[in-house]
Amino acid sequence: MPEMSEATLHEQRTAASVRLERVLIALAILALVAAPFFVYPIFLMKMLCFALFACAFNLLLGYTGLLSFGHATFYGAAAYFCAYAVKAWGWPPEAGILLGTAGAAVLGLVMGFLAIRRQGIYFSMITLALAQMFYFFCVQAPFTEGEDGIQGVPRGTLFGIVDLNVTLNMYFFVLAVFLLGVFAVWRIVNSPFGMILRSIRENENRAISLGYSVGRYKLAAFVMSAALAGLAGATKAIVFQFATLTDVTWQMSGEVILMTLLGGIGTMVGPVVGAGLVVGLENTLATSGFPVTIATGLIFMICVLVFRRGIVGEIYARFLAPAGGEGGRAQ
Repeated sequence: MPEMSEATLHEQRTAASVRLERVLIALAILALVAAPFFVYPIFLMKMLCFALFACAFNLLLGYTGLLSFGHATFYGAAAYFCAYAVKAWGWPPEAGILLGTAGAAVLGLVMGFLAIRRQGIYFSMITLALAQMFYFFCVQAPFTEGEDGIQGVPRGTLFGIVDLNVTLNMYFFVLAVFLLGVFAVWRIVNSPFGMILRSIRENENRAISLGYSVGRYKLAAFVMSAALAGLAGATKAIVFQFATLTDVTWQMSGEVILMTLLGGIGTMVGPVVGAGLVVGLENTLATSGFPVTIATGLIFMICVLVFRRGIVGEIYARFLAPAGGEGGRAQ
């Protein structure tokens, strides 16, 4: 009977967690649809691009347990590929975004193949080293135009119908891309493949003993995460009409880690909340004269001390965990 009671309580907690996520997502979608009529659309588009980037990173860290220090490679590479194809080759924006996403996936395949051979901090340092190699490649490559970056990228016309130079059209296109990307993450996480990824995160040796090819699953997760990060980067290139070295620096990789940690690792909504917090803070302090990095660091310290599982992760732990249990979905 105690076991049945514990199992029932766990099922109730899981159901409550799913309901909470659905309510939060529904409210968030409604808010985002109405937001451009009340908030500066460019700020919102920047937030959505970073939120998708954070969700892509969370797929790797939160659900697979792999900490990458080089995810800016995929974000920035996709921005470069998309910007160059649209500006130099005259491709439509949707084709440029697809090229950027595919290019990021190929880079993810190469980097992942090399990195997953190691675990823990060794994996993280390999991703950082490879990301720095790609950064120096971007510094020297002619098509990136060095420190100036690729500027003046035309937004063009979506499918030959929708003029993306109209701000509201651009916003709702970015919103659609964001929702598509988040849905892809949700579908991956809630599939049998996603359950295997969680088992690898929880106990890799047990997953191996059950006969799973852990290396292949890690590589697949790495490529999927890279592709979604590339989708965010390519969309960003169309929104802001440029791609620069800032997109491939290690600071960008650190920023997406910060967003994910602040929001809550291993939650669907957490990275979005973290991205909104960081981007909003940067936008607010941009003209204040107060160093943004110091403010971000202070908020991160406070969140680590008060919200150890991240903001959304702490909400799950405090309001959905059974009494005396571990609590929290985020690991």
